[in-house]
Amino acid sequence: MVDKRLRRRTPVRIKQIRGVADELASWIGHEVSLDGFLEQAHYQETDLILVDRVPLAMKIEVGGKLGWFPTLKGITKWNVESSWVAVDGGAIPFLENGADCMGAGIHIADPSLQKGDFVWIRNQETGEPIASGTALHDGEEMMSMTKGKAISTIHWIGDDLWNLET
Repeated sequence: MVDKRLRRRTPVRIKQIRGVADELASWIGHEVSLDGFLEQAHYQETDLILVDRVPLAMKIEVGGKLGWFPTLKGITKWNVESSWVAVDGGAIPFLENGADCMGAGIHIADPSLQKGDFVWIRNQETGEPIASGTALHDGEEMMSMTKGKAISTIHWIGDDLWNLET
């Protein structure tokens, strides 16, 4: 059995992770709030930033580059409005089980998305985040796809990171 808990959990000050905040702000397009009790931790081969015990940012490899990106809870907290695709109700149950996002389920995509970009997937009806991953195609191409994978899923509602008890 794999031990699924946070390791190397360390309180940090904002000045110690200013670079992380700047990197997140650059990707999101506006300043990110890191107000509260800050911690840096390691969870299943992923570095995390926790704010008041909630994992809001993760360090992952996307498009061959290692960088900081928001978790689904971070996307909600920081009102991310870029790098997203919207899927119909038929795709949601599969995405909530960790499946990759198929092109046929995508109705709208951020046209600025490029292959290899970090992308988050949202419910077309509510706008709530469902999953995040790496784009396998450009945004324009995703909207015209009728078959095949469009996004390789990294994190989804209901996965171990989402359910992490801190």
